[in-house]
Amino acid sequence: MPYEVKLKAPAEREAVIAKGTKSPADMLPFNDFRGKPTRLPVIRVDIGLPIYRMANFRTYSHQQSEIAEKNLVPDYFTAGQEVESVQQVQHDILVGLAKKGVADSVVPVIKVLEGEGQTEPLLATSGGVMVNGNRRLAALRELGYKYVELMILPADTTAADILDIEASLQGKPETKLDYDWIGDGQLILALRAMGRTPEEIGRKLHRSPKDIANVEQAMIEADLYLKEWARKPGQYAEITEDAEQVFKDLPARVAKKDPALAHASRVIAWTLYDNRDSLGGRLYNFNAAFGALAADVLERTATTLNIPTTKPPGAEKAEIDDLSIDLDDDQEAPSYDGIIEALKSSVLREKAAQALIDSSITALEVAKGQKDGKAALKAVTEANTKLLSVDLSRAATSSYSAIGKQLQSIDALVKKLREQLAEME
Repeated sequence: MPYEVKLKAPAEREAVIAKGTKSPADMLPFNDFRGKPTRLPVIRVDIGLPIYRMANFRTYSHQQSEIAEKNLVPDYFTAGQEVESVQQVQHDILVGLAKKGVADSVVPVIKVLEGEGQTEPLLATSGGVMVNGNRRLAALRELGYKYVELMILPADTTAADILDIEASLQGKPETKLDYDWIGDGQLILALRAMGRTPEEIGRKLHRSPKDIANVEQAMIEADLYLKEWARKPGQYAEITEDAEQVFKDLPARVAKKDPALAHASRVIAWTLYDNRDSLGGRLYNFNAAFGALAADVLERTATTLNIPTTKPPGAEKAEIDDLSIDLDDDQEAPSYDGIIEALKSSVLREKAAQALIDSSITALEVAKGQKDGKAALKAVTEANTKLLSVDLSRAATSSYSAIGKQLQSIDALVKKLREQLAEME
């Protein structure tokens, strides 16, 4: 029968724990309280006494998804730590995690406890709030244990102390918790909110300041995807399994780009992520498609879908009449809005996504060809293909003059390329 949470009043929990710490079963060393070694009392209490800590980075993704899916108030968990029904939801989340192995070679926590029982005390505050061992407590309860051993922190322990303890445990290989990357990111954001610098956090977690800063940026990118693209704000469970690499790669890929290209680059990454099973390879191999090759990918996609990336003919006739392919500096910045809208459209999304995938693959192959000597052939082939797709019968009258000038420029360029080729043969 599943365990049913029955809360004890805070005063009752504190009284039971205070009495127990006066004659503890043991005093064990603990080296992560305020940066210095100490010894903490270990007591044995009824399994129903402790409560789960809601500021739990291991369960953060699951909590946020629960809130989003059931349309709960944003602080449902954080404000509900002393609410029985909320504790029950948290228990169910933790049991689910306890039954799940981290990898094929890692036995689920509940299986270990079922075979060995509790082998070390769980860490709790003087008020009975779990600090380390929430998942093990849930597993022990589910297995029908009647009592649990707790190591009790000093009564003056603060929220900042608890966060530092969690960071210290996370920074040690022997006590590292199996957070998903979202939980790891939330821990770092919480430490930053406390005023810790990337350097200080890096020392605590045994990681570089650069890595800490990248995690911060990755969390921003993840929130953008969930809110603006997936339309599932806060539902981090959607991106816990295989999204870490792309969101950690994105910040560097959009850095130093103008806002329009940066946003369009994100859309490329988001679309590739959504369609990762159709890429025919690892998403990581497509990094350049939303990085250095993003503009190329977008132009190819626009050509395939027949979506203009410049102002329509007649919008600014004077500018169009002066167009020439060798006057790049005077051309206005391209607009990718049409492509983005196609990728968001319920009607065009599938076709547009496939066009973007194909364009990404082509752009990557062309870039690779530049290294193996085949770039020129591929570029000429693509130019020929594009010209073959031109349908002058549909051209606007106002664009005839500009088209004529473009064709003159193409004629001149083809003549020049033929001369260069003849000299090389």
